[in-house]
Amino acid sequence: MKIILNILFIFMLLLAFVPVFRRFIFHLLVGRKLVKEQERQYKAQQQRAKQAGVRVDNVPPDINRSRFQGGEYVDYEEVK
Repeated sequence: MKIILNILFIFMLLLAFVPVFRRFIFHLLVGRKLVKEQERQYKAQQQRAKQAGVRVDNVPPDINRSRFQGGEYVDYEEVK
């Protein structure tokens, strides 16, 4: 019984204080499922994009031109 408690104690210390060990345990428990779910979501998104097609709205060529041709000259005084 004492051996099991010692092993459990060492495991808890490693889990609490060693980030590399903590990441490894997390990867074993959750990481693989998480990566698979991300890949599944990405593939589903790509499939939806292929089905929807690409829509491009054409911009009229005269929108970029401004109707403003200039203004009046205004005198100013420099204030110091």
